[in-house]
Amino acid sequence: MRNYFSLFAKNQSLIYKVFLFFFATFLVIYFLPKGGQFKYNFQKGKPWQYENLYAPFSFTIKKAEDSLKKEKEAIRANAIPYFEYNSKVEQNVIEDFKEELALRYVDSLHKTPKNKIEHIGVRFISQIYKNGVTDEIFNYEGNRLIYLKNGNEIEEQNYSQLFKKEKLNNSVRQLVEKNNTEDSQALLYNILNDVLQSNVKLNSKLTEAAIESEIKALNPNRGIIEKGGRVIAKGEVVEGEKFQILNSLKAEFESQIWSKNNYLWLLVGYTILVSLVFLMLFLFLKKYRPYIYNNNTKVTFIFFNIFLMVFLTTLVLKVHSDYVYIVPICILPLILKAFFDPRVGLFVHVLTILLLGFLVPNSFEYMFLQFIAGIVTILTVSELYKRVNLFISVGQITLIYIIGYFAFFVIQEGNVQALEWQSFQYFILCGLATLFAHPLIYFYEKIFGLVSDVSLLELSDTNSKLLKELSNKAPGTFHHSLNVANLAEASANEIGANSMLVRVGALYHDIGKMLNPTMFTENQANSINSHNELDPQESAKIIIDHVIKGIEIARKNNLPDRVIDFIRTHHGTSLVYYFYKKEKELHGEANIEDFTYPGPIPFSKETAILMMADSVEAASKSLKEPSSTIIDEFVEKIINNQMAQGQFLNADITFKEIETIKKVLKKKLNNIFHLRVEYPE
Repeated sequence: MRNYFSLFAKNQSLIYKVFLFFFATFLVIYFLPKGGQFKYNFQKGKPWQYENLYAPFSFTIKKAEDSLKKEKEAIRANAIPYFEYNSKVEQNVIEDFKEELALRYVDSLHKTPKNKIEHIGVRFISQIYKNGVTDEIFNYEGNRLIYLKNGNEIEEQNYSQLFKKEKLNNSVRQLVEKNNTEDSQALLYNILNDVLQSNVKLNSKLTEAAIESEIKALNPNRGIIEKGGRVIAKGEVVEGEKFQILNSLKAEFESQIWSKNNYLWLLVGYTILVSLVFLMLFLFLKKYRPYIYNNNTKVTFIFFNIFLMVFLTTLVLKVHSDYVYIVPICILPLILKAFFDPRVGLFVHVLTILLLGFLVPNSFEYMFLQFIAGIVTILTVSELYKRVNLFISVGQITLIYIIGYFAFFVIQEGNVQALEWQSFQYFILCGLATLFAHPLIYFYEKIFGLVSDVSLLELSDTNSKLLKELSNKAPGTFHHSLNVANLAEASANEIGANSMLVRVGALYHDIGKMLNPTMFTENQANSINSHNELDPQESAKIIIDHVIKGIEIARKNNLPDRVIDFIRTHHGTSLVYYFYKKEKELHGEANIEDFTYPGPIPFSKETAILMMADSVEAASKSLKEPSSTIIDEFVEKIINNQMAQGQFLNADITFKEIETIKKVLKKKLNNIFHLRVEYPE
């Protein structure tokens, strides 16, 4: 059992990557469309680019969405409404009428006898309540058929047969004229207006249920294509009926393939394709970016961003396929470039687009535009910490989208008359969404503990707490670090390396010296050297330990790992030669391991640049009468010696780049040590 635990502990990083591989594959497959892939890509209004297509099997032609929508609207418009009839209201109204008449009738004011008015009113009430009274107003025509539900019985009648209270005035006038009782018109109207109540109300639930039942019974098909029948000929424009027939064939094809019998095989196919994409990503990281591959947090970060793009695209496609270009896919290479490098950003972008090709309609057009936009993102976005650069790059990306989409449309249509200018709004919205990169980078830094150029800009502030402490405790080291930062930044700019990263690394690379500053010559204010009283081996240990102590201070102050890498590697595995030679002179022999820095050697262009700049700047202080020739030979000697020791073997830096760095260092040192004109006192 102990052996299993030991094996697990040794291989936990690999086990985690295997788990991440299968988990990511499962998630992506879950979001893929649950159906077989139709063999042909087509668009409405575009010519059919394949050979003549014949029906591989018999299938029904589905009605177009617009056609079905119109039929449903027609059903709603022509549906017969149900009204609920309340038979108890009539008797209550008659009783109320008699009571009100008894209270309001005055013999001296009316010629018509009370009993006659009562008879007329009761008969009128009975007559109008026979078909029903309503106070609701509907936009129905008078001959519109309605259903009147009285208990369990349902009767048909016209909407005009219902009595509306708004017609009461005219009805009373006609009633008194017919009975020659004009003197009682006002009395009758006032009483009837007060006592009449609605006994017919619309039954919305029953009406809606009837409509839904009719809609469900609607036939979604409008014909059939027999097996072997021609669906579309080559060059025909895909529109109208042809477009609907192709959509019907596609739906039937995908539903037939995604059956219980074929489910497993389709799943196997999807699994292989998605697995290949993630396998390529792992192989790329392992071979070309081992520092990322060996860091599970960074690997998880990359996979999270891929999954996020797949998830957002799936979400948008569920709303409407036209909105697919709103998803800011270019934010992926932009962010990965900010945290890693352009090559990683572009490679991951390409793999993500391959996955999205399974999801989106018109996949070739989509993938082409996204590939081009991703390349433009990598080429244009630089120095992301400068906000204006992001705006400029987003503008360029949006322009590329618009130009690419326009070109595709012209190729497919042959003209611009049918161009939908609204489509360009989606690309503008995509560009605006890409501006969300800045807050997203901040969020990722806090969650995943990564560092971007934006954070590096903050760290380069010499008024920060740690650099202030360095300047107070070890002013000579601080001044040395500033000089190294300037040399390293200029060199990085010349060969296209990350100048901001190397500058920050240079500012912090010697922070370990502030724990024991007087043991380093740049901080010794007088000619007294503390190492004169120490054994060479002791002195070498103090010098070497500034690297270890620097790492400890950096971790205590939460400096990012990318900055700590400069502290670890700025001396590589070089030898503290002065004390090594002194030890040999005193004792005749010396253990070289006691005088060697623990490493590792630089593993990037930036860390290699710092090693060169640091060594050259520190050693330049020993030049007594520097001239241009002496400085040139001096720089060549130091860097060639580092190359001979193999310090740059893992740094991914070329001989040409090293020669360029030499030229920059020579030029900068010549400017620093140039001769000044002596002015008379």
